[in-house]
Amino acid sequence: MTEAEPLLGTVKESLGEAVLDSHAYRGDATILVAPESLQDVLLELRDGEKLRFNLLMDLTAVDYIEREPRFELVYHLAAIDVEPRGTEPCRMNQRLRVKAGVPADPCEVDSVVEIFPSADWMEREVWDMYGISFRGHPNLKRVLLYEEFKGHPLRKDYPKERRQPLIGPRN
Repeated sequence: MTEAEPLLGTVKESLGEAVLDSHAYRGDATILVAPESLQDVLLELRDGEKLRFNLLMDLTAVDYIEREPRFELVYHLAAIDVEPRGTEPCRMNQRLRVKAGVPADPCEVDSVVEIFPSADWMEREVWDMYGISFRGHPNLKRVLLYEEFKGHPLRKDYPKERRQPLIGPRN
């Protein structure tokens, strides 16, 4: 038994049928959930008595162009010990990866900014690079590319030779 397997047992016990699949590999615990249950799952992972994943470390996406659902959102959570321990830094107790598939049409999922405010710019980056829309996001606009940019460059069907509109200097 790896050290991630007891964590997966606790997570599955807390989330029940919301966990569609899970695995532990090289010490990392991963669960797969439906996109419709993503907000409820992340809320329980943050507030659940036995879980307390209080930090969203990263959010990214993967484009599996030949697969359905085409996209997969990947949330990296951590349970950080926030109680002061003298002069020692905070300690990360556990990590969990949460994945949710997103179809190409409609390519959208509910925003989790209200659960994890740190998701704000991460969701904007995923929108900018992959075109996955986040319903309810307070300010969903490009964060890395300019507004006139056409398309989403990390999609596998994005034409790499595509010319983009030229923009001039702004005041």
